[in-house]
Parts: sequence; structure tokens; C-alpha cells
Amino acid sequence: MNCTRCDGTGFLNNEAGPNNGMTSEGIPEMDALQLQGWAKNHPESDFMVCDCCGNGEDWYGETGEHYNSADPAGHNGPYAYNGGLCECH
Repeated sequence: MNCTRCDGTGFLNNEAGPNNGMTSEGIPEMDALQLQGWAKNHPESDFMVCDCCGNGEDWYGETGEHYNSADPAGHNGPYAYNGGLCECH
């Protein structure tokens, strides 16, 4: 299930992220780890790892996804604090 809060990108406030090296579709030509590094090196920006599919610093399982094998639903998974459901469920 794609995260609806970040539209499956794994990041929030995409308009505040890096705007150079964009594809014609407006997608940065960086992978998720490079974008994560950019966010850490630019704390003045509001661009950040999505706190719905991660903890604001890193992701639970796959970037921008919920409830995969690394991201089990339920009271023992990463969303136990929210009754086993991700924030955008």
C-alpha cells in the first residue's frame, strides 16, 4: 500500500527539496538515500522523510510503502503506537 500522506515518495514537503537535477516529470534524479542525505545536510529546509511511513529520519520497510514484509500490520509492527495502522490508513 502506498503512503497517501507522501504520495508514495517517502518524503514530505517535496517542493522544499532539491530542485536541480530534475527529470521532465519533476522528479529528482537522486535515489531515496541521496535525498535523505540532502535533507540531513539542509536542516533549514522543510523537506524530510515522511513521518507516516517512517520516523522522520528513516523508513519502516520500503520507502513510501506500508504493510510489506518488513512493515507488518498489527500491534507488533512499527505502527503499534497507532493501533497497528499507519497514520494515513
